[in-house]
Amino acid sequence: MTTEKRASDDLKEILVRNLRTTSGRTPEYASKIDWYQALALTVRERVYGSMDYVMGRLREPDGRLVAYLSAEFLLGPHLRNHILNLDLRGPVESAMAELGLNLEEVLNQEEEPGLGNGGLGRLAACYLDSLATLGIPAKGYGIRYEFGIFDQVIRDGAQVEVTDKWLKRGNPWEIPHPDIVFTVGFGGSTESFLGEGGRLRSRWVPNWVVNGVAYDTPMTGYHSPSAALLRLWKAEAVESFDFAAYNSGDYFRAVQEKIASENISKVLYPNDDGIGGKRLRLEQQYFFVSCTLQDLIRVNLALKNPLTQFHKKFAIQLNDTHPSIAVAELMRLLVDVHGMEWEEAWTITRESFHYTNHTLLPEALEKWSVELFGSLLPRHLEIVYEINRRFLDQVRRDRPGDDDLIRRVSLIDEGGQRYVRMAHLAAVGSRAINGVAQLHTDLLKQDVLRDFHSLYPHKIVNITNGVTPRRFMASANPGLARLITEAIGDRWILYSEEELPKLAAFARDAAFQKKWREVKRDNKKRLSVLIEERTDWAVDPESLFDVQVKRIHEYKRQHLSVLHIIRRYLDLKEHPTVKPVPRTFVFGGKAAPGYFMAKLMIRFINAVAGVVNRDPAARGIYRVVFFPDFNVKNGEYIYPAAELSEQISTAGKEASGTGNMKFTLNGALTIGTLDGANVEIREAVGAENFFLFGKTVPEVQSLWRVGYDPRRCYESDPRLSEVLDLVSSGHFSPGDRGLFRPLVDSLLYHDPYLLLADFPSYIDVQGTVDHTYRNESRWTEMSILNVAGAGRFSSDRSVRDYAREIWKIPLPNRKSE
Repeated sequence: MTTEKRASDDLKEILVRNLRTTSGRTPEYASKIDWYQALALTVRERVYGSMDYVMGRLREPDGRLVAYLSAEFLLGPHLRNHILNLDLRGPVESAMAELGLNLEEVLNQEEEPGLGNGGLGRLAACYLDSLATLGIPAKGYGIRYEFGIFDQVIRDGAQVEVTDKWLKRGNPWEIPHPDIVFTVGFGGSTESFLGEGGRLRSRWVPNWVVNGVAYDTPMTGYHSPSAALLRLWKAEAVESFDFAAYNSGDYFRAVQEKIASENISKVLYPNDDGIGGKRLRLEQQYFFVSCTLQDLIRVNLALKNPLTQFHKKFAIQLNDTHPSIAVAELMRLLVDVHGMEWEEAWTITRESFHYTNHTLLPEALEKWSVELFGSLLPRHLEIVYEINRRFLDQVRRDRPGDDDLIRRVSLIDEGGQRYVRMAHLAAVGSRAINGVAQLHTDLLKQDVLRDFHSLYPHKIVNITNGVTPRRFMASANPGLARLITEAIGDRWILYSEEELPKLAAFARDAAFQKKWREVKRDNKKRLSVLIEERTDWAVDPESLFDVQVKRIHEYKRQHLSVLHIIRRYLDLKEHPTVKPVPRTFVFGGKAAPGYFMAKLMIRFINAVAGVVNRDPAARGIYRVVFFPDFNVKNGEYIYPAAELSEQISTAGKEASGTGNMKFTLNGALTIGTLDGANVEIREAVGAENFFLFGKTVPEVQSLWRVGYDPRRCYESDPRLSEVLDLVSSGHFSPGDRGLFRPLVDSLLYHDPYLLLADFPSYIDVQGTVDHTYRNESRWTEMSILNVAGAGRFSSDRSVRDYAREIWKIPLPNRKSE
């Protein structure tokens, strides 16, 4: 009996046993869901075998844990990824086949945890994958939202938000730890008292408290003995049932504390237009941060490590501003709870934290009104004031007489209503700050955090984002993975930056190109089937797949793509004898429930799709679809099938982007601006293999300085005016001529993201795309060279950079593999 056959038989035996013990059913009566649960538990047994590695490394004298704090973790389905990482595909497939089951059908039963909204949460998940793969001890910390990011349904062309009940069938991957519980307070007041040695101390007396209960999910590394741990906190009432109230007949009050407490971890990103939503959002952020820091202190003391050495045992990474309240909370825990002096506590705090900034948009840099902050976290407001006082005193000493600088860098915004600036708190309280693409980092230094850069010239560094090639190539695109492995071996899965460039030698090989195109065609066919299932529109897999899937936002400029489609449609109607390159335009992404213009953009896409797709003149030439409920699971179908990646945000607005990297790794060519990581992607793949358009950051800044008039663009370009006039006429909104008036008026009279300024360049370069696509050999060569140049955008490279430049953690050696 072969080793693989023995492994398959062992798996089958365990699988059937788990089926019986979890569902109580025999194989002949089991559903696909039952088989999924049984297979998940079978694989989980092997997953948890990797967890001892982390604590073993941490117990070493120089062992250090990365604690990655993030409000989002967009994980994607677990089972397929674990099977790849644990090298179980062969045995699992054989065992399932012997049981008469289709592995793919079983894998598709998994519900995706909707614990993130987009790139921020997906980046966190990629980094956990890489931390585990590289063998760096790590824990991710966040919130176990009962309901994640909403499921998106399209009705009459509009987005409808449906509750994401991702836990309705349970979650076989997590293990609850009711013994790991921390109490978190809110509201109340502070008291002063004399502590040891007669020193004046402060004590926080909260109005109400909740418990945070730990739920652990392991994240395996690729062929690695290590696993990272994702610890999510669930909010629970300290007393879930008031028996006295129940006995007195007050049934609502009997469970009121349970309801109020559990609201904190109920839903990802509550609508914060009103004060209630803002309050809940701040409660969420403080809740998971406090639980996390209490947990890290618990682990530190369990290791018998002096609290004064806390910063040498833990490197805490703040993923954007959401967890930045951690700076004040660690100070509270060290000073108020553990009796440390301020100066020592501040040194430990600043050496523990590292802050990743993810935005250049001022409105995305969180700030909380002093009134709200103080009512919810009164002790923390006092601590913020003290941090600010000491910080500004130092600034005055370093820059005497510069009162304007004091105003700009203060942790408190004093202009009108007073606010706590959370990005400033993170910047002051962290040892290092990093941007997520070189352009983004440069703009942080020049603009958003310019004053902090002048005060701390070496504090802001660049760590360009990355994505895991395991999930987004090896797992999502097995055909391409096999072809690459046949050509250069399989080390690219672990060493993408070193190995993928070897593909360049095959870029002009006719036989290799043919196989490359066959893989892409198969992926397009697979996506075509799914598109028809989800949208009722049939698409042609022989057409050029032009894709833009990402969060819907004006600065990402999905509506620029729609204007381009309308221009093509008009050209087709005006010149019916000219046969353009057939294209399928695929859009996808969610709009924030309260973001009117983004939701209108979704209606705009679907309205144009309805007109174009039903017009006989466009049949066989153009098809426009909006793929609903875009998430990681759906992305694993879309990225491998894409041929043209639309990365068209206004230069200087996107911090980095990671979707651009996923498309490039899967052989799509990019049409894009010099924004975010596009700049580095273009450098890596070669300028001749990238379709560049649009104004650069200096040109954008210059245009605003001299005065930008979008209406002049409209009046001077008949190609543009004809498009906007057609939209204004109600052609795409019969019965409601004014439906898209807010969108057109925004472009004509404001255009904050310069769509009209970039429209001519975009249209011209789209013509170049057509011309290039007609040359099958050249397009394929460019596609191969894109993948060859994409290795540096692996999250493994990003994590190595963090380890070397920010966390100062030695990397285990895997070079022998």
